[in-house]
Amino acid sequence: MKFSYSVTNVKNKYKKNIILVPENNSPVHITDIFNIDEAAGIPKYRQIVNSVFTGIEQGILKKGDKLPSINQICSAFSLSRDTVMLAFNELRTSGVVISVPGKGYYVERTELKFGKQIFLLFDELNVFKEDLYTSFLKHLDDRTTVDIYFHHFNYQVYKELILGAIGKYSAYILMPATFNNSIDIVRQLPSDKVYVLDRLKAELDDYPVIYQDFEQDVYEGMMAGKKLFCKYRKLIMVFPGGKEPGERVTGFNRFCNEWGLESEIIRSVEKRVVQKGEAYLVVSDRNLVRIIKNVASMNLILGQDVGLVSFNDTMLKEVVAGGITTISTDFIEMGKGLSEMVLTHKKSKIRNPSKIIIRNSL
Repeated sequence: MKFSYSVTNVKNKYKKNIILVPENNSPVHITDIFNIDEAAGIPKYRQIVNSVFTGIEQGILKKGDKLPSINQICSAFSLSRDTVMLAFNELRTSGVVISVPGKGYYVERTELKFGKQIFLLFDELNVFKEDLYTSFLKHLDDRTTVDIYFHHFNYQVYKELILGAIGKYSAYILMPATFNNSIDIVRQLPSDKVYVLDRLKAELDDYPVIYQDFEQDVYEGMMAGKKLFCKYRKLIMVFPGGKEPGERVTGFNRFCNEWGLESEIIRSVEKRVVQKGEAYLVVSDRNLVRIIKNVASMNLILGQDVGLVSFNDTMLKEVVAGGITTISTDFIEMGKGLSEMVLTHKKSKIRNPSKIIIRNSL
């Protein structure tokens, strides 16, 4: 696995045109190899180490090339000798460079075994996000580390986490959720290292993404279960709004209008009495439980008298009330696809597969 470390590309006022003449290369400037950013929030010795790694990865440095001297680097970037020595000692300990007494430091190894460091920003943690995350980790190699964060639909937290991560990771995976005003923040990250997850955002159209098409997922799921839906006299979507994608309502209305079915959109079933002949599509697991209890209290039979469909499949929904029908994206596949995208630097827009899973509740 090749290693790269993101450092904000900002011109440093201390840079000078010092020439490095490698053993095997044509002359290059010292600043073609080293990128030291005063504002990066990364220790400068670490930036030196990361610059050598990146130089090797990009082919600027090859086996046998001589590195600039400690004095040259100190002079070019106004660094202390101790800072540069700390970096060179780490490079030497790792076997990437060797020191030749009286001559200097030389690149010894170009097969780097350092993994990626990934910044993963979820909206919240729930059962299906755990499935996604577990699948993502499963398909990464054992040299890759992932730091996971949650913004909990709080824009200020989302902003601060991203800004605090600039220059510290080799890949940034963002789940922008309902936020539609984050482009100025995201632009501060290296554009070739950003990946968007879960939703298509017009303002983030330039970035690769694995997404759910919420409208089409609902419509196609209901079409696949059309005969079962049509046996009910009325279809009701329980949609609380807020953080939930409104496109699901669009897909629901599209299906009902196309087939001339009576329908209704409500926010909650907390005070509703379930009637025979109704079928409910619910986003919230809280409303899911309320309907199951309501059906039981009315001595109705779930899947015969009342239909019930939930979103986002879990193992629990396989067994609750004899099995709950779900319309769900494949979170395992989403995690796998995300890992492949990051590892191969794939720049594309991939719709994650979704399907209806028919169980007794419909």
